[in-house]
Amino acid sequence: MRFPRASGILLHPTSLPGPCGIGELGPGAERFVDFLAGAGQRLWQVLPLSPTGFGDSPYQCFSAFAGNPLLISLEQLVLDGLLSASELDPLPDFPKQSVDYGRVIHFKLPLLKRSFEAFTNDVSARKEDFEDFCQTNKSWLIDYALFMAIKQAHNGKAWTEWDRKIALREPEAVLHWSLALKTEIQAQKYFQYQFFRQWGALRQYALQRGVSIMGDLPIYVAHDSADVWAHPEMFHLDHTGTPALVAGVPPDYFSATGQLWGNPLYRWDKMSRSGYRWWVERFRTVLSLVDRVRLDHFRGFEAYWEIPAAEPTAIRGRWIQGPGARLFEELQASLGELPIVAENLGVITPEVEAIRERFGYPGMSILQFAFGRDPQAPSFQPHNYSRNLVAYTGTHDNDTTVGWFTSRGTDDSTRTTREIEEERRLACDYLGTDGREIHWVFIRALLGSVADTVIIPLQDLLGLGSEARLNRPSTATGNWRWRYIPEMLTSDLQKRLKRMTVMYGR
Repeated sequence: MRFPRASGILLHPTSLPGPCGIGELGPGAERFVDFLAGAGQRLWQVLPLSPTGFGDSPYQCFSAFAGNPLLISLEQLVLDGLLSASELDPLPDFPKQSVDYGRVIHFKLPLLKRSFEAFTNDVSARKEDFEDFCQTNKSWLIDYALFMAIKQAHNGKAWTEWDRKIALREPEAVLHWSLALKTEIQAQKYFQYQFFRQWGALRQYALQRGVSIMGDLPIYVAHDSADVWAHPEMFHLDHTGTPALVAGVPPDYFSATGQLWGNPLYRWDKMSRSGYRWWVERFRTVLSLVDRVRLDHFRGFEAYWEIPAAEPTAIRGRWIQGPGARLFEELQASLGELPIVAENLGVITPEVEAIRERFGYPGMSILQFAFGRDPQAPSFQPHNYSRNLVAYTGTHDNDTTVGWFTSRGTDDSTRTTREIEEERRLACDYLGTDGREIHWVFIRALLGSVADTVIIPLQDLLGLGSEARLNRPSTATGNWRWRYIPEMLTSDLQKRLKRMTVMYGR
């Protein structure tokens, strides 16, 4: 699917400002949309919106379908009469430019439960709306709510550490826990109702301001998730439910040992027999939340790197054929033409590109990758762009552009000091700059390119350094925490971006 010429900003909602320690789907989000609209931006890209698990990563979630309750706006619940203003007063002294997930969880979850109690006692028509939501989403909501309630009853342990009978979903155990945890299960459904309700209102607000939302759909799901617990037959697991084969990518320019992600691999043979019904429902749900979707690790649908679970690195793996075009045929037959952006980075073969081109999905290009020794580097240089492309200065996994340009390689063992200096020199020569305001040089190069879509991480628009980096791949702590403060989005910044956006017809 071709998209109209446009540009936008990458910012995960957790990075929004606000008084409750984490970005929320309330006034702060609307003000960000207002900034985008005033700057001539027509896209807001977010990361996966699901409830986060290990390491607070939006790519390791308890569900591929559910929303993250921590994003629910407490201010909106006050306006809805489900919390009192006094319950938010005084607020804890949260850090303004980072998320302390432990403190946020300790603060917000009790308040969400209080709002659930108020909702339970409510006699208004909202109850009917809630029941309609539960019915519409029952294909995933029933299992998710039960999973989260049982997980809480087991002090947050992974499902393979639960009582064996419920871990293996024996019918009597499922019935027992469903009755014993009835109230907590209903609370989990209510949290989802509020998330979807608030997100839907925010999305409509954005659309009214001329801003579309691009979501993100990871190819794999976390092992400790409702998806794997409820559908173990769809994954490569042993008799205890532990992964037998896991996902990752082989060694490459970025890592001498590859990347060992650890997600359980799909049993594509089993999925194909149902017409990929689980995938159809997954896409249906995400497309009810966003206007287009970045499909992570697109090459894994053509062939994926299979690693025995006992391996310490991703080196000893092998390529296995994936579902290929058949999956996208089934998706298209059920849902129509899909507004997909294919993340086609890494080891990309002609077979992968043939699938992408057959369905017309735009690929991705990252300007930071254009000046290194990666064999793909020339394809990331703007003079080689095609129109059906989404071009980024960098992504959530990259250092900021300023951080990349001033880096000494302290967190990247694959790049020597000499290579870093050579990249910097080539970037300056190619872009015709002495390095001053390198972030604006990058932004101008992409906005002026032929690529239909340009996405700029907010950190790059702000010209921030490595201190604002959102994620360092292969590290488990300290990620996904950065937040901006309202004062950063100045009217001068907005005007400068709009001038450049209009100049280049976006």
